[in-house]
Amino acid sequence: MRGRFIAACAVAAALAAAAAGCTQEDGGQGASAAAPGRHPDGNGPAAELGHADELRISDAEQRLVKQCMNRRGFPFSEHRPLTLEESRPVGYVQDDADWAREHGYGSRIEAKSDRARRHNPNLIHRNSLSAERRALYDTALDGGRDAAVLTVEVPGGGGTIRKRTGGCVGEAEKQLYGDQKTWFRAEKAALNLRPLYVADLLRDQQFGQAVKAWSACMTRAGHPYPDPEAAREGARRTARDLPPDRAFAVEKKIATADALCARDGSLRAVGRQRQAHYIGTLRPEYREALDTHRRLQRNALARAEEIVGPRA
Repeated sequence: MRGRFIAACAVAAALAAAAAGCTQEDGGQGASAAAPGRHPDGNGPAAELGHADELRISDAEQRLVKQCMNRRGFPFSEHRPLTLEESRPVGYVQDDADWAREHGYGSRIEAKSDRARRHNPNLIHRNSLSAERRALYDTALDGGRDAAVLTVEVPGGGGTIRKRTGGCVGEAEKQLYGDQKTWFRAEKAALNLRPLYVADLLRDQQFGQAVKAWSACMTRAGHPYPDPEAAREGARRTARDLPPDRAFAVEKKIATADALCARDGSLRAVGRQRQAHYIGTLRPEYREALDTHRRLQRNALARAEEIVGPRA
C-alpha cells in the first residue's frame, strides 16, 4: 500500500513544472503542486515558475545568507554543485528526449548530488567547530534553540511541520518573500496538498488512457512497461546486474524511449490538464494557499534577479 501511495505521489509530482518527487517532513508525502494561480489583475492563470527560476531564488537565498553570516563573523559558502541542466527535475512524466539521451533518468546526476551533500563545505565547517562555537554558528544561521518557531498543520491530517524563524535564514526569507509566516504556511500547503487528490488522478479515465497509449508505444519500442514508473524501476533493476557503463547505456535507452512516447502521446499535457481539474475541486482555503504560494514565489523571483544571475 505504501509503495502504491509513493508511486501515486510521483505521478502528480512529475506533472508540475518543477516536480522532484514526493517529500514531506513529519511523515506525510507531498511536493510542489502545479496549481493554476492567477495574474495580479485576476485575469486567468499565472505562468508557473520553471526550475531555472526556482534555482535562481535558491541561489539568491544562499547569497543573502552568506552575506549575513559573514557580517556575523562566520564563513559561509554558496554551494551550487549542479549546473542548470543537471538540476532539471525528472518526475513521473519525462518528455525531453535530448536530455534523456545524455542523462537517462539522472542516476549519475543523483549520485553527484549525493556526493555534494556529503561534502557540503558549510556542514564540514560546522562539524569542525567546538561545541560552544557551533552553538553560536547555529544561532547566527537560524536562531538556534532559542529561536521563535512557526508551526503549521499539514492538510489532510498529515502531521505538523515546525520551522525556526531567526538568524540569517530568516533574514534572507524576509528579504525574498516578505512576511515569513505567510510564506511558511503557503509553502507547506503547496508542498503537501497532493495526497488529497492524487488517488482521483490515478483513477481518471483520460489520464489512464494516455498512460495506456504510452505503454503501447513503449511496447512497440521493445520496452513493455505498463507505466513510466515501471520503466524507471526496470532500468534500475537491470543496472544491478551490469557494469556501470553498460547499465548507464541501458538506462539512457529506456529513458529516451520513455520520453519519446510521452511526447508523442502528450502524456504530460493530459496529466497537467486533469491535475488542474482535481486541484479545482479542493477546498477554497487550499486553493487560496496555492495562489498565495505562486504570488510570493514570483515576488521572490523579481527580488532574486537583482541579487544573482541565472545558474549556468
